[in-house]
Amino acid sequence: MPTLYLVATPIGNLEDISLRAVRILGEVRLIAAEDTRRTRRLLSVYKIKTPQTSYHEHNKKSKLSYLLERLEHEDIALVSEAGMPGISDPGYELVLAAIERGTPVVAIPGPSVLPTALAVSGLPTNQFLYLGFLPRGKGERKRLLESITSESRTIVAFEAPHRLLDSLSDLLEGLGDRKIAVCRELTKMHEEVFRGTVSQAMAHFSRPRGEFTLVIAGYSGRRDQKELTDFFIKEELRRLRCEGATAKEAVAKLARVTHLSKKLLYKAWLELS
Repeated sequence: MPTLYLVATPIGNLEDISLRAVRILGEVRLIAAEDTRRTRRLLSVYKIKTPQTSYHEHNKKSKLSYLLERLEHEDIALVSEAGMPGISDPGYELVLAAIERGTPVVAIPGPSVLPTALAVSGLPTNQFLYLGFLPRGKGERKRLLESITSESRTIVAFEAPHRLLDSLSDLLEGLGDRKIAVCRELTKMHEEVFRGTVSQAMAHFSRPRGEFTLVIAGYSGRRDQKELTDFFIKEELRRLRCEGATAKEAVAKLARVTHLSKKLLYKAWLELS
């Protein structure tokens, strides 16, 4: 019976692919690829001549019936731009439709940014909460972060370079100056894993480039006042002042976020002047 294979492909280094994945990609009759150009480079390295068809966020609805029709007669491999298809990409719709039709769906495991970032983060990995890509809109992003302020599990999220600093700023305001591992370009030539606090990450990534995975420490009870650095307090107060907030308004808002005393925060406000 024809099968839909979910084939994990390298997240960066092209050597990170299993022998089984190479065999399946060579045996199926069609490869549905999120990024055909990127997949073509991989196929070329391993001398695989299987034809491709594009299947991505912008054509997933129009292409779905075509792929299901092909699946009635032949095996198809689904590959994402990188990693395991079906995780934060359009593969989910095809997988669900195939299952509903009774088509076998088989995963060919391999690389994935999610466990890779967790493993090197230095943060607890026994339990974690995966958020996928953080919301693009500031308001929606802040609401999401507010909903997990008491989440004790390690938190993992993806972010684009042009939104990284905004998201780190919202993390700082919403969750406090927690420990974080910012993983950039994992397994690639310019791979980097920054470990520190959110405020330190903001200072470090002044000009973000590449693909980012954020691994954030979970809530561990009342925030340690020593963990909430002077940098964070003063930067947030300065930002609120620039937005037109009065001393009373700024101190009250920051006190709610950090659980620090208003007396301490008011003193920091006066030091800004």
